[in-house]
Amino acid sequence: MEGPSNGGMLYHEVQESKLCAVHCVNTVLQGPFFTEIDLAALASDLDREERMMFQAGAPSAEFLSEDSHNVSMDGDFSIQVLQKALEVWDLQVIPLDCPVAEPAQIDPELENAFICNLQNHWFCIRKVGGEWYNFDSLIAAPEHLSKFYLSAYLDTLKSSNWSIFLVRGNFPKECPISSFEASNGYGQWLTPEDAERITKSCNSTERPTEISNQNQQHSEPLIPLEEAPEHEDEDLKAAIAASLMDHPAMANAEADTPSQNENKNIIEKDK
Repeated sequence: MEGPSNGGMLYHEVQESKLCAVHCVNTVLQGPFFTEIDLAALASDLDREERMMFQAGAPSAEFLSEDSHNVSMDGDFSIQVLQKALEVWDLQVIPLDCPVAEPAQIDPELENAFICNLQNHWFCIRKVGGEWYNFDSLIAAPEHLSKFYLSAYLDTLKSSNWSIFLVRGNFPKECPISSFEASNGYGQWLTPEDAERITKSCNSTERPTEISNQNQQHSEPLIPLEEAPEHEDEDLKAAIAASLMDHPAMANAEADTPSQNENKNIIEKDK
């Protein structure tokens, strides 16, 4: 089990340009450990290694070109770059559908972090202080996930063609919280209470129509997710699926759904 880190603070990065891969890596590590320049350097190293490998064997015109296969001109990175970055901290990135990750499919709450990807977007789901949070950079603050909701959410992501990766290893326990690091423009340290307050505030101001419609459709109060009985699992998954359809990554996925078994996936532009 993961112990408390960073004094119980949550580290979250809000979307900057098309840097969701950077935000994803840093929220997995829970600190501003990498910049886009760092990831670009790792991508360059990978490109060089790949060219050397193919030159030593049967050359491929595709891999002998000068174009990078690990970072696009817009700053989108491949899964190999994210893996390389996390390997610096002795962390492994494992596709959730691999046999070695089978225990995580059964009991995801026993793990510490997941990376999620669909076409043009990366984000992380992370356990901090024994509680699960969605650290999607497209939201203003980390969203708390109950253990029951975590399992249903991951199942719905998989059925919606998101690629999910399990992250295992010895996560950094502390990251120095200095004013310099906290003011990188998109990183912020929040208490769980602050994160909850921001989330509630955003939900109340950004989705008034949705909330009004829900109130009209339900004569009884909705059951909190933490208290939802197991027999409502399918209803919960359906609700999550409906909410995912509004996700920016899902909007681009309808026309062209990516394969989860692709070894190389240079992500398209973030919204």
